[in-house]
Amino acid sequence: MRYLSLGSVPKKRHIAHRTAPDQGHKGEGIFYEEVVSTHGFGRAYSIVYHRRPPTRVRHVEPAGAWPVERAAEGPLRHHHLKTVNLSAKGDPITGRVPFLTNADVTLWRCRPADAQAELFRNALADEIVFVHKGRGRLLTHFGSLPFRPFDYVVIPRCTTYRFEFDPEAQPDLLVIEAAGLVGFPARYLNPDGQFRLGAPFCERDLHGPDDLVTIEREDDVPVVIKDGSRLTRYVLANHPFDAVGWDGCVYPFTFNADDFEPITGTVHQPPPIHQTFEAAGGFVVCTFAPRLLDTHPEAIKVPYAHSNVESDEVLYYVRGNFGSRRGVEIGSFTLHPHGIPHGPHPGTIVASKDVARTDELAVMVDTFRPLYLTKQAAELDDPKYPYSWLE
Repeated sequence: MRYLSLGSVPKKRHIAHRTAPDQGHKGEGIFYEEVVSTHGFGRAYSIVYHRRPPTRVRHVEPAGAWPVERAAEGPLRHHHLKTVNLSAKGDPITGRVPFLTNADVTLWRCRPADAQAELFRNALADEIVFVHKGRGRLLTHFGSLPFRPFDYVVIPRCTTYRFEFDPEAQPDLLVIEAAGLVGFPARYLNPDGQFRLGAPFCERDLHGPDDLVTIEREDDVPVVIKDGSRLTRYVLANHPFDAVGWDGCVYPFTFNADDFEPITGTVHQPPPIHQTFEAAGGFVVCTFAPRLLDTHPEAIKVPYAHSNVESDEVLYYVRGNFGSRRGVEIGSFTLHPHGIPHGPHPGTIVASKDVARTDELAVMVDTFRPLYLTKQAAELDDPKYPYSWLE
């Protein structure tokens, strides 16, 4: 990520950031530095300056568990999970329903019915929250981050946050929980860390917090922390959003799927051209955005059949009509696993012959280890889907 600075920071790192007398600061007359780092201290980091030490904990208690239960394993086959009618329940955290999982990633759907009850912090995973519907802001100690439909909201691990949604529409979310650090494809970046000319998006398309939210409140504030399946409630002695400033390269940000600039050719291009994010060692995220189709006069404009040799492919359908699929709905998942071929449904090749453009929008997650259905996913699985390629 690019370097950002918001609010008040001192001239150098690790020196006293002194308070002004008229700020009414209690304590040692300095703001308290917190280093938020990745890979120990070897990679990207940010430095946050708090009014009070971020370590002031009054009480720690168990807050339950959040196990992701795998469904009984059946035969290797394709799956179609219809989630469009998922019931609204819980809040943006407690309302999450897991559908697909492995050691590297869990895919959740969430249609929150209530406002977020408690601050939340994921200690072991980065999160990519795709906003299918809804708009509002993500509040963190880095400030306020506005979001809108079709935004990817990328939340680094150990970020304490609260989602606030505008009341205009029922929020609908896809949550990608990543065990590995989420970043951008290395091939999109030049040796200086800048997006290359020709990459399908650039720094101008990424949006960090735009307004510092400094909450000066000496009060008990609970934060629910998730590490794996374990939940712990930390009761802090003051509100953690008490930062007066920060700078660095670790912070939540948004990228809107409609800002993706598709790469096209005279003939069909392979899925890596759609890649948007990658999680260290585990999976990639791709954006299938509206685009011009292939221009060769004999081009077949839907994807060729493909045998997944070393990855499982998930598509989440967001908007439009997916030209290579019949019967899928907006809000559906399809899982095409390793070891067996998948491709366009019968009739879609002919139907695409005179089509110049596609209006589809979908999010794809390709994993390098097998994915497993959860018990909730098994209840929504279409058992006829593996046979949908018959004439």
